[in-house]
Amino acid sequence: MKLPVIKHLSLFIEENDQDYLIETIEVLEAMTEISSLKDEELDIIGELISNMYGALEVHKMVKDGMDKKEALNTFMKRVLGSIDK
Repeated sequence: MKLPVIKHLSLFIEENDQDYLIETIEVLEAMTEISSLKDEELDIIGELISNMYGALEVHKMVKDGMDKKEALNTFMKRVLGSIDK
């Protein structure tokens, strides 16, 4: 996951609607079932999906009243904490 990408996607959600990301995630998840995709291509799709889910999570925290910067930091700390385990 990349914080600048999540931040940019969060801004996109603010300016548009989270439904765009949800639908894009559904399309990308469906594409992962293509048997001819290479591992590198699947990794890229997986990274995109992860960043989109991250942006949705940050958006939810902001919607629940958290400051955007704090929401981004909280999310990344949680991600890094789960990697360390």
